[in-house]
Amino acid sequence: MKPATRLLILCCLMTLAACRKQAPDGPHEEQAPAITNRIAVPAPVRRNLGIEFVKVERRRVSQTLRVAGNFELLPAGRHEHRTPLAGRVEILVQPLQRVEAGAPLYRLEAPEWQRTRRELGEIVTATEVAEARIAALDPLLVAHETHEQSLREASAVLTEHVKTLETTAREVGGQAQELANARTQLAVLRAQTTEAAEQHASTGSELTRLRAEIRAGHQRFDLALAAAATVVGLPVDALLRAADQGGTKEPAWRKISVIEVRAGATGIVDKLPVATGGWVEPGELVLAITDLSRVRFRARGLQSDLPDLHDGLPAVVVPARGSAASSDRVSGTLLLGVEADPAQRTIDLFVQPSATAAWCRPGVAGFLEVETRGGAEAELAIPLSAVLQDGLQRVFFRRDPADADKVIRVEADLGLDDGRWVEVKSGVVDGDEVVLAGAYELMLASSGTAPKGGHFHADGTFHEGKDK
Repeated sequence: MKPATRLLILCCLMTLAACRKQAPDGPHEEQAPAITNRIAVPAPVRRNLGIEFVKVERRRVSQTLRVAGNFELLPAGRHEHRTPLAGRVEILVQPLQRVEAGAPLYRLEAPEWQRTRRELGEIVTATEVAEARIAALDPLLVAHETHEQSLREASAVLTEHVKTLETTAREVGGQAQELANARTQLAVLRAQTTEAAEQHASTGSELTRLRAEIRAGHQRFDLALAAAATVVGLPVDALLRAADQGGTKEPAWRKISVIEVRAGATGIVDKLPVATGGWVEPGELVLAITDLSRVRFRARGLQSDLPDLHDGLPAVVVPARGSAASSDRVSGTLLLGVEADPAQRTIDLFVQPSATAAWCRPGVAGFLEVETRGGAEAELAIPLSAVLQDGLQRVFFRRDPADADKVIRVEADLGLDDGRWVEVKSGVVDGDEVVLAGAYELMLASSGTAPKGGHFHADGTFHEGKDK
């Protein structure tokens, strides 16, 4: 026989010998221990049997409506990031990664973006050229005005001279040659004045056209820049902000050669259908982010309960498991659905949580609890699953307030229940704990016509009497 097997058999024999009751063989034998309803459950036994405790609560069981349901994601809780342009993507996040608002999600190399940059550059260049031409035409316009004014003054002087010559010729005679020359010079001056006026008007018209062209260029630039800001997901001011490029200050839109898309909200990367290096078309889904705080609870209540329900009632959502810690309970306000189901005689009940817990995820089941009538005194209650049927008795196990390593078998004195919690009329007080998980094993160990004392060993086996 192997040494390990021999050692195992020896340990079992020692355990049996220690637990075996001694038969009374003489008048001086000790009496059997008194019957007790207490069972020792030290820490190793609690671990092996999976024993869990839950505290007794004050609840208005008779006035509490419980309805099953589940959480669902609100439309505002999902943020889809679709590519605005066709191009090649580089994914910067992983599936189920939590990202904060503003975190980079992916980069896009898009030929259309390069054409947008070129268009912006052409608009800027055309505007600068028009501004340079205006700067050159402004002094020319002033020169044309001066030249035209001087010609008009010379024409006025020569016109007076011709009038004088004409008067002299009428009164004295002669002056024919000089008068002819003066009239010729006046005609030339008038022609030059007309030509100068035409040049002045042409220069003014060109300036007007250039100024209109500059205004149109600024408008085109603003519209193109707004479209570019939508594509890259940055504000217009950020695209105009000066950045260093080759030692010179250039606006940011000139420097951005690759579009970097950032998260618009905090959440978890939910869908990621595109891999790095893939080519995407405009409007194609690259990834989606789910904000788990944007959820609501939906349950289906009976139309017969409508007289007791109305919008604004305080409501609590608890997990579907046997018991829930206070930190797992989610509070909110009840909202009734708009339409009811006439065939099923049901109506949707919604709760918008004021704050969510970690377990509040889309599709997770739970229970909606609504106190339909307030003012009644809250009763002591325990989970209905903590109560077991032992023959004709219903029992539960209360943790001994004097010894945390013992439990007390209690015959249940129960009242109303709501399918999950049941009113306890006696046997417990505020602050007590009862066994939730592992109660069935304790019931089997203590079952009988009268409560029996006993103890568990570390291997989870139960033996009557005291441990010797």
